[in-house]
Formats: sequence, C-alpha cells, structure tokens
Amino acid sequence: MLRGFNTAGAGMIANQRHQDTLSNNMSNALTPGFKQDRSTFRAFPEMLIQNVENRNIPTENGLNLPRNQIVGSINSGTYLQEDVPLFEQGDVRETSMPTDLALQNGNLPDETGFLFFEVANEDGDVRYTRNGNFTVDAEGFLTTNEGYYVLNEDGEPIQTGSEAFEVTENGEVISAFDQTLLGVGYHPNANDFVKEGENLFNNDGEAAVVDAREAAGADFQVRQNHLEWSNVDTQATMADMTRAHRMFEMNQQVVRTFDQSMELAANEIGRLR
Repeated sequence: MLRGFNTAGAGMIANQRHQDTLSNNMSNALTPGFKQDRSTFRAFPEMLIQNVENRNIPTENGLNLPRNQIVGSINSGTYLQEDVPLFEQGDVRETSMPTDLALQNGNLPDETGFLFFEVANEDGDVRYTRNGNFTVDAEGFLTTNEGYYVLNEDGEPIQTGSEAFEVTENGEVISAFDQTLLGVGYHPNANDFVKEGENLFNNDGEAAVVDAREAAGADFQVRQNHLEWSNVDTQATMADMTRAHRMFEMNQQVVRTFDQSMELAANEIGRLR
C-alpha cells in the first residue's frame, strides 16, 4: 500500500513542477527572443521483487518458486528530470524602432545549430541571447534593456552615440561614431546552452561558439526595426496546463484513497472489541 502512496505522491510533485514550467512559458509569451522550455520526465529505477519466503507461489509450469527467486519488478513513480529549451525560430515582426534587431535564420550546417547575439553580462563574461530589444545608454553604447553591452565581432562594446544608426543584413553597424560588425555567434548544438535568467544563455558544452560569418554553410540576416517574438505556442501551452492540472488531481485522488485506507486499517482493523 505504501508503494502506491509514494508513487502517487511522486506523480503529484512531477506534475506540479511541470505546471511551474508551463506557467513560466506562458508568462514570457510576449518576451522577445524567449525560448520556451519543454519538461522531460523519467521513471525512478524499477525495484526487483524477490520471494524471500516460500509461500507456494506457482509458476507457469506449476512449480513453486524457490527462496529468493526474483518474482518481477515494480516501478516506484516518475519525476521531472529537467527543462530543455526549445530552440526554434520565433515570428519576426516589424516594430519601426531602430534599436530593435532580429536574427533571421537561414540555412544552417547542423540540424541542432543555432545563432545568437553576443552580449557581456554584469561580470563582463560573454553570454548569448536572441532578444534583440536593444537600447542606447547614456554613454551612447548599444545595450540590452538590462544594461548589458552588446558586443561586436571582437568582443568589444558597440558605441553608436545615439539611435541614429543603421544595421545591414550582414550585421554591420554604421554610425557617426564607428563602423563595426555585430557579434553574431554560431554553435553546432544549441542543446548545450543553459538559461541564466534575463533571457541570457551560457554555453555549457565542449564545442566553442564561433563567428557565424566564418561558420561554413551558416546563413542568416540581421533585420533592423524588427524583433523576434517568443516561440511559445499559447494555445498548446494552455492545453498542456489543463492536462497537467488534471494529472495532478488524479494523483491527488489516489493519495487521498490510500490515506483513507490506512486510516481505516489503523482505526478499525486494529481495534479490540
């Protein structure tokens, strides 16, 4: 009985965490460049059941199982293993803002490859984002809305002086202050990237990020006055949230049933009359 209690409880926890992931996706449905997470589930390792006492358990051939004979296996529940970002191109929409930039994917040499803008986080380390909703700070540098510097191909901040600048499809930034190439990185396996918050990714894999212009077969366009929207499918996410809620309720009902059964066993079966 306790095995079923624990299995149902594990199902409740897994579906609650899945609901949290879906809620985060939904709350970022309007965040430019956001990549939705997909939850992956795994079952706990199966436990072998052994016949520790010979209680005349028959087998297919009619013989009794010997002592310590393996009877079979039982699953002890499921858990949410991890949330994996889904790297798909979001819709590119016009905004008429010169500081808004969108990466338009073309042909990529690797099936799992992806392109990113390069920025510097608060510690000066290079991070990657698809959110091109940039701005110009008081010193004339191109930054993210969080104040992180947008980098050029040499890993240096880009100074435009004002919002009066142009960006070509190849990512060349032309302004009165400078003329440089926007830092656009390419990685052959986007699944190596992990989220760090504020729409930033970090490369957690062994392969290095390279300049997209030097990656053989990589094709892209930088579109000024445009933004890449979130790739969250709100209708599918709402359906998944409803499904996760129902699964949670089903497991909750199983837990409640087991709890009532154990209460009955403790209070009624063991009562002396």
